Formats: sequence, C-alpha cells, structure tokens
Amino acid sequence: MTEESTPLYEVLYCSTLAQNLPPTTVGTIASQARVRNAELGITGLLVFDGMRFCQHLEGPHDAVDQLMQRIAQDPRHVGVRVAYEAPLASRRYTGFGMGLAECEGPDLMAGVHALDGKAALGHFLALLPSFDING
Repeated sequence: MTEESTPLYEVLYCSTLAQNLPPTTVGTIASQARVRNAELGITGLLVFDGMRFCQHLEGPHDAVDQLMQRIAQDPRHVGVRVAYEAPLASRRYTGFGMGLAECEGPDLMAGVHALDGKAALGHFLALLPSFDING
C-alpha cells in the first residue's frame, strides 16, 4: 500500500517525564524516535516544557497505534493520556519528520494537558508558531 492510499491517523497525547530522569533524556527520546518513526511513516512534533510532554503524531493508523502502545509502556513517560485522536485527511508536518520543541515554563503545556478532544488539539496547534522546532 502506498502512502497516498494508506489512511492517515493523528494522535495528540500528554505525559510527564518520570521522576529522577534528567531533562536531557528528552534529546535521547527524540533521536531514537526520529529514526524509528521515519521507518514507520510517522511524522509529528514532541514538545517538552521541562516536566511535561505533549506529542502530536500522524501516520498510518496501525503504525500510530503501535507507537502509542510503546509510549504507554515506556518507563520514561508517566501518566500517558490521549487527548485527541481521529482520522486525518493530510499531514500537518511536512517540513520535517519528527520535530522537537522545548518551551519555556510550564504554562503553555499545562493548558494542553488540561484539555481534551478538539479543544486540546486546537490549543496545541495554535501554539505551533511560538515553538522553536528542531527537526
């Protein structure tokens, strides 16, 4: 099945960095994710505020589901919660495979963590222009 004929799916999840792990762990997570996700046809953005993660993933439904299962079992993440998931008509992230953005202070991600559904996704997407994304 080609990329064009494979239906896309998107997931926005929130989690917290496990206690006693240094924030530099996030760079390791992002580096490993870039390689694996490229092989699976998954693109997206991981945002970290020093404590909380919000990640928006997009790709083939089965691949995204498998990735979410791995994330839920990853001991570096605690409190994994899917805030939004739905079929996706076309990719939002085309300039990079898996981007990483670190935001200053907890306030921006706290807002996303507090929301569900389309409100969570809308809030996250509205923040995109404020992020310095490393792809």
